[in-house]
Amino acid sequence: MSLSIGSGPLTRKPAGAFNFDLDAAAPAHRIYFADFHPRVRARVGDATVLDTTRAKLLYESGIPPRLYAPLEDYAAGALERTDHSTHCPFKGDASYWTVAGHENALWGYESPIESAPWLAGYAALYPDAVDTWLVEEEEVAGHLRDPFHRVDVHPSSRRVRILAGDDVLADTDRAVLLFETGLPPRAYVARRDIRAAIEPSATRTVCPYKGEASHWTVAGVEDAAWSYEYPRHEAYGIAGLLGFYPDRVTVEIASSRSPHGGSWTRRPAATSSGRSTT
Repeated sequence: MSLSIGSGPLTRKPAGAFNFDLDAAAPAHRIYFADFHPRVRARVGDATVLDTTRAKLLYESGIPPRLYAPLEDYAAGALERTDHSTHCPFKGDASYWTVAGHENALWGYESPIESAPWLAGYAALYPDAVDTWLVEEEEVAGHLRDPFHRVDVHPSSRRVRILAGDDVLADTDRAVLLFETGLPPRAYVARRDIRAAIEPSATRTVCPYKGEASHWTVAGVEDAAWSYEYPRHEAYGIAGLLGFYPDRVTVEIASSRSPHGGSWTRRPAATSSGRSTT
């Protein structure tokens, strides 16, 4: 996922190749502080505790990006400084504030270490202390979307098979493949191509990049599949199609199109970051 999670260039074990010795040239723990241009607001109940167009995203190896904003963009009347402090070897000593009754919900590095001077004057909120996040006028689902994270959807003629044990649940050459930053390709299959009973489940999950997912029991395998009935616009091509959890059924995607399906690749259940397979 993005720059600092999974296989990105700022992770502890990045994928790909560099034209320099990364281990010798950079510390094992890498930090990147980047502009985030949209207007961002955070609300606790009906109170707006943050309103900024000057936000930054802080990327750290192995940690999802955190949104920082100038301390003066937080509602002063909602903040109360506390005596709590923590130390980070890569950033320095953190000061804390209670925000709208949520103790130690805001932190900032007022005197950061020499290698991270740009943190001075910025502070970050714990996401679970906030009831509502808004980016411009859109309410955030899940967590803030990372601008370095993308989703691409492509119809494919590669053969896709879904199996439960020896039973073939689907065998099609008209699947849709979804490619998402830091994750292996996911195959989405039309319901007309599924040869087993499909029953809706009460399970719901949210992906900030794709939308809210419904879940399905297939051939008696509980929550074997998910679907985005009304996905975000960037994932519109998977609307109503079913993706399958590869730790509950077997998902095979042919490496190329051929009468025999080409060689098969079985999709892993999860990445090293532990992200959901959806």
